[in-house]
Amino acid sequence: EEMEYNPKMLIFGEDIADPKGGVFTATKGLSTRFGSDRVFNSPLAEASIAGVALGLAVRGFKPVVEMQFGDYIWPAFMQIKNEIATMRYRSNGNFSAPVVIRVAVGGYIHGGLYHSQNIESIFAHIPGLLIAYPSTAADAKGLLKTACRLQDPVIFCEHKGLYRHPFSTSLEPDKDFLLPFGKGKFVQEGNNLTIVTWGMSVKDSVQAAKRIAKERPNISIEIIDLRTIIPWDVDLVLSSVKKTNRVLVVHEDTITNGFGAEIASTIAQEAFHYLDAPVMRLASYDSHIPYHPNYENFVLVTEDKIYNAINKILDY
Repeated sequence: EEMEYNPKMLIFGEDIADPKGGVFTATKGLSTRFGSDRVFNSPLAEASIAGVALGLAVRGFKPVVEMQFGDYIWPAFMQIKNEIATMRYRSNGNFSAPVVIRVAVGGYIHGGLYHSQNIESIFAHIPGLLIAYPSTAADAKGLLKTACRLQDPVIFCEHKGLYRHPFSTSLEPDKDFLLPFGKGKFVQEGNNLTIVTWGMSVKDSVQAAKRIAKERPNISIEIIDLRTIIPWDVDLVLSSVKKTNRVLVVHEDTITNGFGAEIASTIAQEAFHYLDAPVMRLASYDSHIPYHPNYENFVLVTEDKIYNAINKILDY
């Protein structure tokens, strides 16, 4: 849809052209439909992908590139941080670099330490970047279409474990469906606890809340899916916390300096007198991701861990 809408849009990355269409087949069929001038494979060189995208962007094109895994985005870090993210600032607004960088992230697929990383907290620290991290296919479509029309660079995180998961599926929205950045959504509403989360942790939070509802029918839990990390929906979160008076921030990235710390500090600063319990964070341990499923689940956030955290904060 966006390729038809914008003839200046180009898509490239590692193995994204047909017949493969990317390692997760997200771009399958596009090179056949739009031709190799607009959809093409790149070398296995992430810094080159980002650098070429920057050059195209400042010349008026709209590059949408794919980094095969978040674990391999780091060779491109200098291009993203020092060049792409700073273009509008250092040109005094005369140029922008509206590159969209799609990147597969996250664990739970037994991919080990080289195919399981989350990256949002590191990129959230860089002025000039926007970050999306949807949990459903419909939201992914609406946010990606918006990203393709923005004039600023976007890191677009796509959780590998959600690509074909039943939780993320729904009827596809129409071609006019666009979602604004910085607007979260209520996955479910409640009165006794707010869970703020994103990505795969939305699915696990919903499952944990269902267990609580069966065991404690007088308790209702509100779940907010942020959908975008930069900007994030501060007003939605604060309004919910002021209603429920308890909050649990859940994310898959490691807990130390994870983006949940930013959310927790904002809540403590702006809504402290509304809290009936300390702000609680639940995230993965400060560890690389093991390959074995048992160890992987030990390190990462799970439904059981969320369930236990909910009970702990409710009983405070």
